[in-house]
Amino acid sequence: MEQKDTKEKAILVGCQTIADDDLRFQYSMEELASLTETAQGEVLVSVVQKRDRLHSATYIGKGKVEEIVALVEELEADIVIFNDELSPSQKRNLASEIDARIIDRTQLILDIFAQRARSKEGKLQVELAQLQYILPRLAGQGIALSRLGAGIGTRGPGETKLESDRRHIRRRIDDIKTQLAVIVQHRERYRERRKKNKAFQVAIVGYTNAGKSTLFNRLSEAESYEENQLFATLDPMTRKLILPSGFLALITDTVGFIQDLPTALIAAFRSTLEEVREADLLLHVVDMSNADYFQHEKTVNKLLEDLDVKDIPQLTVYNKKDIQHPDFVPTADTPTAFISAFNEEDRHALKVKMEKTIIEMMNAYEVKVPSTEGKLLSQLKNETILKELSFEEEDQLYRCKGYTLKDHQITGQLQKYKI
Repeated sequence: MEQKDTKEKAILVGCQTIADDDLRFQYSMEELASLTETAQGEVLVSVVQKRDRLHSATYIGKGKVEEIVALVEELEADIVIFNDELSPSQKRNLASEIDARIIDRTQLILDIFAQRARSKEGKLQVELAQLQYILPRLAGQGIALSRLGAGIGTRGPGETKLESDRRHIRRRIDDIKTQLAVIVQHRERYRERRKKNKAFQVAIVGYTNAGKSTLFNRLSEAESYEENQLFATLDPMTRKLILPSGFLALITDTVGFIQDLPTALIAAFRSTLEEVREADLLLHVVDMSNADYFQHEKTVNKLLEDLDVKDIPQLTVYNKKDIQHPDFVPTADTPTAFISAFNEEDRHALKVKMEKTIIEMMNAYEVKVPSTEGKLLSQLKNETILKELSFEEEDQLYRCKGYTLKDHQITGQLQKYKI
């Protein structure tokens, strides 16, 4: 086990240009600090500079570079983390001046993903993203590469393979893509099967650390990894969810979204988010205790738009109401629920609300089913939203009223029992 005191000491560096407003820039620096802590780093100090535009050679100005050189020496920092993706030449120029490892926001996020990935697919996707990030930065990295292997921004499935040349990396990239294609086909088949059985699918989406896994676990009684950290979940999990009427749905927990997500990762994690495209209902979880909740909400909606899922019905779930931010004002233009994921009454109220939303997507039915049709009756309980059930003794019939999904096979079976 890694000792607690072996945390790497980090200096954070941000550059605010004319395009960034003060508050947004401040939040992104705070997020960088959270990311660093999640990656087991200890933030010593943050250095920020305001400039008209980023310095093309060194990201920040010459004076600031000298200030960082002095800080690294004085504080004995191990690593300097920049709040933007550095170009290969910026990284080289900075490394030649500063006597500490230089990494950028992208590498930091990749590192966290490398620590978090559990499934084979997750690990492959992280490695693919790491290799695609490293490929254009290989030139002039000879010395750095021989030191790879310990510490933030260098961990992960792809680390030992990086010492070889570009050709080796390209070959590995092709190999991973082939393996991922097979996994995607498996998942497609699995999804097809679920579609055939027409299970109603709910997907939980939201900004990283909004409380998705906590809610997922409590709604479905599952064992997804829950931690007050960024990107605690990387692998999509699907579980059963039983709504108050007994209606059975499937619920999926997904990877957290984040603003300025590295391009390499958006591509790599697209297939992880494919689950979202198959959903019949999205639960968009927003952390109402976070001062930047509105920006988070916008980021998620923008990514959903990019995934082409903006037409799926959405329920916005404002979470952590027990510690809500004093300036919080709900801004969603979808139906909303205000909850604390730990509160049982809130969760029940959310399930009732979900059921209401689902009913709006269904057709009403009223049928009389013979008491001998036990299988159909139990299907009505699980696969439709059954609102009324009464037994008529003289005819030995069950009178059932409820709602069913338009294209569910059971809708056809009910035709002959219609009243």
